[in-house]
Amino acid sequence: MKLLTNITCEGSNVAAGGGIPTTCVGSWAVTPVYTALALVAFAANSIICRMALGDETIDAASFASIRLASGALVLMLIVGVQGKSPGQKHPGSWASAGMLFLYAVTFSFAYVSLSAGTGALILFGAVQATMILGGLWQGERLRRAEWCGLVIALFGLIYLLLPGWKAPSLSGGILMATAGIAWGVYSLRGRGVSYPIAITADNFLRSVPMVLVVSVAAVSSMTISAKGVLLAALSGGVTSGLGYVAWYSALRELTATRAAVAQLLVPVIAATGGVVILSEQVSLRLIVSAILIIGGVGAIFLLRNRR
Repeated sequence: MKLLTNITCEGSNVAAGGGIPTTCVGSWAVTPVYTALALVAFAANSIICRMALGDETIDAASFASIRLASGALVLMLIVGVQGKSPGQKHPGSWASAGMLFLYAVTFSFAYVSLSAGTGALILFGAVQATMILGGLWQGERLRRAEWCGLVIALFGLIYLLLPGWKAPSLSGGILMATAGIAWGVYSLRGRGVSYPIAITADNFLRSVPMVLVVSVAAVSSMTISAKGVLLAALSGGVTSGLGYVAWYSALRELTATRAAVAQLLVPVIAATGGVVILSEQVSLRLIVSAILIIGGVGAIFLLRNRR
């Protein structure tokens, strides 16, 4: 789940929200399709991970390793077809790869104990809070109403994690919040890059050795099955790799605000999928937290768009 506030279309850097250049590839007709595919893919990551780990078809470390490796493979193939030469003309960085690694590992271990909807909501809240706070650190300013939206969203996240009846696993919640912070930092580092798919491919490739160290360290608890490997590869190659391609394609004609508001749907889609596919229960605590988090973040971006 990533928001880039600057995108590039055929060599011209475009500030999101500043209009669409005539050289931008794609059209308004296909943008909603790319957006819908990307949002479903992002939500599916939560459902697939929970399906794999909840049924104990694979351990969390192996899931993360296969996910990053398969994602790297698919992205490298796509970039190769595009002729962008990942890692040479458009290299990633070890710092960004480290954030990607941290996200993938904590995301996987969190879903050992969290439901799909709860995990997606915590991840979403942490990502957006990190990016908003990162913007403040870089000199952006929030109006009073926007500060209220941020406080409401953070309160919703705290309320969700408070001990009590129907509260999610605290350790799982902390792990998922860490995943969200890592992904938020990764997204902030990716602002304004010229060829996001090529650089993402290289970052995925750089993260593979890191995650393999975790798999080796956790070899005593390794659990592998054909179903688990298939789900991890599906998460990496399709819902991550192809999901990012669809998202970057959509970003060519989405303003930053529209992109951020569109992402409000991801926890909703994940929670719905968890109920329909995984037969998960939706608690009142989750519903209230979702209203606070999604409402607070949505208010910030909507108010910012009216400036």
